[in-house]
Amino acid sequence: MAIEKKLQVAADKDLHEFLCDNIDQLNDEWFAGLTKAEGVYGSDDQAVIDVLKEQNRDFHVRFCKLFDPESPLSYELFEEWIVEISKDEQHLITPIEDIIDEFNRTEALYLELLDGFVAEHDLCGKETLSYTRKITSAFNQIIVWFTRENAKQAEFKLAAQQAMILELSTPVISLTPEVALLPLVGDIDTNRAKYMMDNVLSQCAKLGVEYLFIDMSGVVIIDTMVAHRIFNIVNSLKLLGVETILSGIRPEIAQTATQLGIGFDVKTTHSLKAAVDRYILK
Repeated sequence: MAIEKKLQVAADKDLHEFLCDNIDQLNDEWFAGLTKAEGVYGSDDQAVIDVLKEQNRDFHVRFCKLFDPESPLSYELFEEWIVEISKDEQHLITPIEDIIDEFNRTEALYLELLDGFVAEHDLCGKETLSYTRKITSAFNQIIVWFTRENAKQAEFKLAAQQAMILELSTPVISLTPEVALLPLVGDIDTNRAKYMMDNVLSQCAKLGVEYLFIDMSGVVIIDTMVAHRIFNIVNSLKLLGVETILSGIRPEIAQTATQLGIGFDVKTTHSLKAAVDRYILK
């Protein structure tokens, strides 16, 4: 039994050294086989290509360590790599199915390399099966881990983009030291209206304005919930000493507001130009 164990350790050590010696070959073969035209795999930017090659080589270095008989088997080797690749902008714009395909193609390269090692060392079927299972099991776990982390990072990116869109969709623009403008364009849902409340109050307080024009000429539809949000903003601004003027309310919105019983207890003008004439150019 002791002899058999020593032979196994020796074989493991030989395989580890064999894989390490072929890291650059693996990296070159993988890159040469790239056929994807989307995302990071289709880039013709040399800087992106160089980073991709280095990222892939780093993967091979970590993967080969899984076969080092003198080190404990630990997939924590890939934690830093997986998080880094998942956050990488070039990989985030690459379809996840393409990334998984590349993991599978890399696995196939390792299995081909293993065939060469088996033939060179004349290993038995049991040993070959054991190494094959180790490779496939490792790739399965890495793919699952990466897929989860990639989805998490994609959610973070989407949330950041949505926050930016909300910020850009409710800009408070300073017209004079006393007057600011909030132009509203497109549909206003409850989420946007809620963000608008926080953003408008903080921006008006920061700017120290006395008047805020809310121009609604670009708003086609408004419901009861959104209308109440807007008037909550108006009432909150009053507490800050800011007077609100609504401009450009479309006839259809005025008609809808009347039908819904929404009262417009606030100063209004038929257009933004009229508001500017009355409060800035007076």
